[in-house]
Amino acid sequence: MLPNEFSSSPARVSGMDVGLRSHMQRIYNRMTVGVLITALVSFYIGHNEELLRVIFGTPLKWVVMLAPLAIVMFGFNPARMSSGALRLSFIALSVLYGVSFGAIFAVYTGESIAKAFFVATSMFAGISIFGYTTKKDLSAMGSFAVMGMIGVLVLSLINIFVASSLMSNVIAGVGILAFGGMTAWETQRMKEMYSSRDNEEMASRMSWAAALNLYISFIAMFQYVLHFMGQRN
Repeated sequence: MLPNEFSSSPARVSGMDVGLRSHMQRIYNRMTVGVLITALVSFYIGHNEELLRVIFGTPLKWVVMLAPLAIVMFGFNPARMSSGALRLSFIALSVLYGVSFGAIFAVYTGESIAKAFFVATSMFAGISIFGYTTKKDLSAMGSFAVMGMIGVLVLSLINIFVASSLMSNVIAGVGILAFGGMTAWETQRMKEMYSSRDNEEMASRMSWAAALNLYISFIAMFQYVLHFMGQRN
């Protein structure tokens, strides 16, 4: 009995590894699709002067800026929503972020945007690989990342009234560190959560939630990297 159990163990481990790789690939593919949607929408909006005036020259800009936050907080619940509903929410969020990012093409040169995107992509990939391969528990890093994100939010609200360039630099620096830490921790958590899935539907919902978290982290890192690297038109 014991030899049979031990002899089947490598097969179970191999199956687990293949399933985990497939699960992770699905998450990254979904996140990538979201980033591409955001990039295409922002590029289109940014090169359409009429749309820029309509969106950012009217109170509509507040709807565009706040709508993504509303979707994240109230319109994306993996515990209650189906995989199909989560997919629609994720696509809607990607489009709205694209609309809100349309203004960057009017502010920064295309070359500096491309460079910032490349740097943010490289940083994100390296940090996510670290989170996937490290044996160290990154729970503490996740806690610090959450505190850093809260700090960034508070400072950003204050800076709306202060309008300090120094504070903007601090916010961007802390933001890169916070969302970088969140990326590493979330990647590790994705591996751990895979083993706790109940069925394929649950695995799909988990992957949409993970894709959203990684998408938001990447978008934030790109935004803060662009703050330092962006060259204004």
